[in-house]
Amino acid sequence: MTRLVLLSGWGVDTRVWRPLARHWPAGVTIAAPDWPGYGGRPPLASPTDLDALAATMADELHPDAVWVGWSLGGLLAASLLRRLPTSLVPPRGLILLGMGPTFCHPGGVGSRELAAFHHAFARDPAAALAHFRRWMLGGEASPGDTHRLLRDLLHDDPSPDAASLAAGLHWLATLDIGDTLAAPPCPVRTLAGADDPLLAETLRQGADRRIHGAGHCPMLSRPAELAEGLVVLTRECLTNGASSRPEGTHA
Repeated sequence: MTRLVLLSGWGVDTRVWRPLARHWPAGVTIAAPDWPGYGGRPPLASPTDLDALAATMADELHPDAVWVGWSLGGLLAASLLRRLPTSLVPPRGLILLGMGPTFCHPGGVGSRELAAFHHAFARDPAAALAHFRRWMLGGEASPGDTHRLLRDLLHDDPSPDAASLAAGLHWLATLDIGDTLAAPPCPVRTLAGADDPLLAETLRQGADRRIHGAGHCPMLSRPAELAEGLVVLTRECLTNGASSRPEGTHA
């Protein structure tokens, strides 16, 4: 059995993964836990505390799985690798979807652009969240249709907690997982939409796998291709990491 843990990004809960459900092959088991403050889950008392986040998520970030971190979810997954109790037995692999070592990057989203968005969020969180959801869909082949699908998926409450959203913007501005990626405790692979407006061209071109006709949200615009790509990269992680796993663990 192959286990995947899907971790969503800023402003969007785990409902965003639903379009992939019918595209997983037999033998693949999926878990998609919400971050604190999302999907009706209680927020952290100190939303920017990564150690508290690790403690809260410890039971759901299984070491006998490949973690798929989309956007902010990728930054957080990599940041938690050495904070979780499972760090003694790291996950089978980590796949970064639509994310590089940092969120802000030359040729992608600039730090000033993110700071301006943070100020807009402080003035009107709901309006800023709606703007971001439209912005991240700009690279899809049919942005309007993809936005309607996202609205259909997220039409019911609860909305993300405002303090958790603010913490996410802080993490987007400050987290740098470059050191972890330079000496990862598990195999790491990258996957990107070929037209992702939030990802620098160098990162899109350098990804281990790209999805053509997709932007930042291939789970909405190209779910079959994304599921296929994640399975391929997962198998690479399992193959490359098998020799380093402690005796007795299994897929």
